[in-house]
Amino acid sequence: MACHLTFPEREILYRLLKAKRPKSEIAKLMGRDRSTIYREIERNTGGRGYRPKQAQRRAEERRLRCRREPKLSDPKLRSSVTRLLKKAWSPDQIAGRLQREFPRHPEKRVSHQTIYAWIASEAPELRSHLRRGGKRRSSPEKRGRLVGCVSIEGRPKSVDSRRRFGDWEGDTVVSPGRRSGLVTMVDRKSGYARIRKTSSLKAAPTRRAACRSLRDLSETLRRTMTLDNGKEFAEHGQLAEDLELDIYFAKPYASWQRGTNENTNGLLRQFFPKGTDFARISHYAVARAEKLLNERPRKRLDYRTPQEVLAKECAAIGT
Repeated sequence: MACHLTFPEREILYRLLKAKRPKSEIAKLMGRDRSTIYREIERNTGGRGYRPKQAQRRAEERRLRCRREPKLSDPKLRSSVTRLLKKAWSPDQIAGRLQREFPRHPEKRVSHQTIYAWIASEAPELRSHLRRGGKRRSSPEKRGRLVGCVSIEGRPKSVDSRRRFGDWEGDTVVSPGRRSGLVTMVDRKSGYARIRKTSSLKAAPTRRAACRSLRDLSETLRRTMTLDNGKEFAEHGQLAEDLELDIYFAKPYASWQRGTNENTNGLLRQFFPKGTDFARISHYAVARAEKLLNERPRKRLDYRTPQEVLAKECAAIGT
């Protein structure tokens, strides 16, 4: 790739031109492409011919004229980015969504790198809206094993492909001491989440919360559910009957088999950090977090939101 000459190179070029050496030979001697030498002479030659100081000054002036204003110096774009950050969107999600909404208007778009750099240098107060680092590993489950479970190995292969709606993954997010928590259900294809608060992580309250999450959906959106091995799902047989779907269980300590749900639980920690006592969290706050997550664009959905993807499917099936 061609780049501009340095001032010492311009001095060398000046001396070679004074010696009347051919431009193609000058290019070889300087180790430069011939087009670079021709372009340098054409752009920076004045009334008294090519002179290195004049050429350097012209090049610097031209560079200053071409320097663009930072993207986020535009008040409207800056306001839009700030608003979305405060909705807990990541810089990547903001950049991808703007790309999707304004494909022909680059002035209305900004890269995620630019957003991160802007926060670091000019808007450090917005750091609190960024998702924090990875979660710590929890200690292994020691509360016994469930009975009557169907392993994930028996789950239909069609679930693995994520080509259909209605295949859910489920788990819980708990308070310290497991006094209370959230039951989280996520559709594998759309990433759409249903989140319900439960005052107890015992089997019956957990089953009721999970049932409340999905019972209003049509049968075509309730096909399978893949759960964690926690004892709170001991009433999985009744839950399967209540929701009229098939329930499977991931292998112990194999969280990647419920990757969509694990990722969603990690996102929830942005709203409810480790150590949150859910007994003190209102149902409204849980519903707000669910809404924000479902209205947040996802890279794997081509920066559409889970809400948009599932709504399109509901319209297609007439529900």
